[in-house]
Formats: sequence, C-alpha cells, structure tokens
Amino acid sequence: MLEPLFLNFERRDVLSEDERALLRSALTRERRFATREDIVSEGDRPTHSTVLLDGFAARYNITADGNRQFTAIHVPGEFIDLHAFLVHTMDHGIVALSPCRVATAEHQALKQITETAPHLTRLLWLDTLIQGAIYRQWIVAMGRRSRAAHLAHIICELHQRLQVVGRVEGLSFHLPLSQTEMADVLGLSLVHMNRVIQELRREELIVWTRETITILDWSRLQRFAGFDPIYLSLQNEPR
Repeated sequence: MLEPLFLNFERRDVLSEDERALLRSALTRERRFATREDIVSEGDRPTHSTVLLDGFAARYNITADGNRQFTAIHVPGEFIDLHAFLVHTMDHGIVALSPCRVATAEHQALKQITETAPHLTRLLWLDTLIQGAIYRQWIVAMGRRSRAAHLAHIICELHQRLQVVGRVEGLSFHLPLSQTEMADVLGLSLVHMNRVIQELRREELIVWTRETITILDWSRLQRFAGFDPIYLSLQNEPR
C-alpha cells in the first residue's frame, strides 16, 4: 500500500525494514476522494496527516474576490499535510485534482515516531523541506520567469518528481489538469494560459494531448525553463 512513499524516501536515503514497519503501523487508514473533493479544507484542525498514494492533489487559497490560486501540486508518495502535525489549523485547502487514494497517520503516532526513530524523523522533516524548496521555486518562477518558462519549469519538475515513484514512461507522463486548473497554478486567465501552452508547442518542446504531456527535447526544455533539479534533493545520501 505504501510503496510510493517508500520509493520517495529511498530515492533520498536508505529506509530500514524497521522504519518501513513503523510507517506501516502509523499509516493504517486508507481513504478515497473524488475529483474536485476537498481532502483538507481551510480552517480544519486535522488530528492526522495524509500521504497521497494515487492521483494528483493541489493546495489552494481563495481570494476575497473569489479567485482560486493553486500554491502546490502533489503527486503520489508525498505527504500533503505533514505540517498539520505542528501547525494544527490549516490556512489553505487541499483538493483532489483526480480520483485520489490516500493513507492517514494519527498525529499521536507521528509524535511517537519523532520520539523513538530519529532517522525516520529526519526523512519526514526532509519531505517538508523539499516542499518548501518547491514553493520557493514557484515564487521565483511567478515573479521572474516568463509565463512560458514558468510552465516549462513546472513540467520539468513534475517529470522528475513522478519519475521518483515510477509514474513516467520515458519523457511522457499523465497530468489530469485542465487548462483552467493549470491557469490557477500560473495565476493566468484561461485565454492567456492557452497562449502559453501554444508557445511551448510552437517551440516543439512538448506535446500536450488530453491528459498526457510528452517532452520532445529534455535538454532544450530544461534550458528554456532554467530548470536545475538540485532543490528536489534527488541524491541518495545519509540524512
């Protein structure tokens, strides 16, 4: 059940059998969510944290005038609200972008892990640090990159994150986001979003057909995006 999480951790460090057993004993409850259903709502005070096992989810906030801004996209193998363990009250929502399967760990079980398993605690901490690093890159992209380069950067990043958990086929991957939802990621109108996608197509960098993105030239797309994967901490080394 927890194979995506194990793959995520083992890309960065060695996960012992005892640590696997601890995670299995903590993440005992499995749930499913339909597309566009909130997994967590703003203002919630969850008593558990959630790992995404299948599907795509997004963090979001709603502005005073009713517009939605996505601030993160989550892929299988990631905790989507590990910070709720300490923050307690959620200042944003998390919505399923596709049918999602998740596993949850009660905060009391996570507290026990932090008190008895220091190495596993560091891997949990690393998970939140990587999410913070992704968030910083999104801010840089929104403020300092062209909209086309911003989208190209997200495509590069998602390919690398999905590759970790075996969800790519060569340079192709499944992305069940509509253009409207992707516009909520980049903070654009739907018309502008369509123009940005068309620019990447004209440059022969990607093919985006229905819910599949195929990267036509990885090196050129990486240069176009200014993408350096160092912030994803993909090296397997002692933590």
